[in-house]
Amino acid sequence: MDATRFADSIFGSAIREPGNKFGFTYYLPRPIPREIALSSSVINALSEADAALGHLQGLSALIADPSLLIGPYLRREALASSRIEGTQASLSDVFQAEIDAEARTDETAEVSRYLQATQQAYELAKTLPLTQRLILQVHETLLAGVRGSEKRPGEFRTSPVWVGHAGATPETAVFVPPLPHHLGDLLADWERFVNEDGRSLPALVHAALMHYQFETIHPFLDGNGRIGRLLINLLLMERGRLPLPLLYLSNYFETHREEYYERLQAVRERAEIDEWLEFFLRAVKAQAEDAVDRSRKLVRIREEYYEEAIRERSNLPRLVEIIVRNPFVTVKYIEQKLELTNQGARNLIKNAEKRGWLHSLGTRGRGGRELWYSPAIFEIIESPMSYRS
Repeated sequence: MDATRFADSIFGSAIREPGNKFGFTYYLPRPIPREIALSSSVINALSEADAALGHLQGLSALIADPSLLIGPYLRREALASSRIEGTQASLSDVFQAEIDAEARTDETAEVSRYLQATQQAYELAKTLPLTQRLILQVHETLLAGVRGSEKRPGEFRTSPVWVGHAGATPETAVFVPPLPHHLGDLLADWERFVNEDGRSLPALVHAALMHYQFETIHPFLDGNGRIGRLLINLLLMERGRLPLPLLYLSNYFETHREEYYERLQAVRERAEIDEWLEFFLRAVKAQAEDAVDRSRKLVRIREEYYEEAIRERSNLPRLVEIIVRNPFVTVKYIEQKLELTNQGARNLIKNAEKRGWLHSLGTRGRGGRELWYSPAIFEIIESPMSYRS
């Protein structure tokens, strides 16, 4: 790490401790500032992000069954957050892996672990504050059985790490996080900031600073980014800004991945906190607006299909609920979910196919199982965002 790139600021400094056994320069964060003077551009961005988040909050209160939307959004977030770390699965792969064991791969298993970790975090946060205890439990779920025990699931690192291109050394790395013996004090300060001291700040600024500091501390050998992004939603829910987990920033961070990393690094190197806050707030605004738009479309198509389905005495309304949550189905999957006979499940799918709700993707796998999907629903969930500045 090039120490000359790092200014000594209120956020930290590059140091090399005399006599330290590792013998290389690393970045040592200072306690998170409890007060931040917001520039006019940050205040404007905060106002816009707050308004967009308020619209999302209001929409979730009006939807009769908001859990309808959480599943698709969780999967988009899990996939985007995993892609930032290099996972190559598609959203179609993720949905198919959930209904067909033969479609599961190491890539989809990693996304599935993120989903499990996220759901576990939301449950834990109902009774626990955002503490190291919660983080360790969620980290263990995220990494257990996927990346291997050498990544120390559920444990803070006891060795140095560094961030850079493949084959980088501490000397050539872009960023070397604090050495392990600093983690205790840094995480204690992070915990106080999250649960006590940071509450005087606007919730979105609180979340942005929390995420920056967590990524800078880099407490794990692996999974820091995914855990740090997961914590954003938890903090906003704890602060009362979101009743349900419907805001997911990883899609924006993935789409703007280079800028995401640059903005975090610029705080460390040049104390450019305004630029990081503006980037974060733009992400909130864009994702909140996107969530409102997709939510309305999903609710609209669900109501359209449901209104048509209830006209006949069948399990068709129950099928609508299933395909809105996961637009991919097989006969076996519907047979199990709705406790139908094989022929009953097949007839139900064929009924939906005649109505144009489902299209066959042909047969696949050793058993030649046929796969169907809902193009209209999948398009709403999968389509790229249209970002507005």
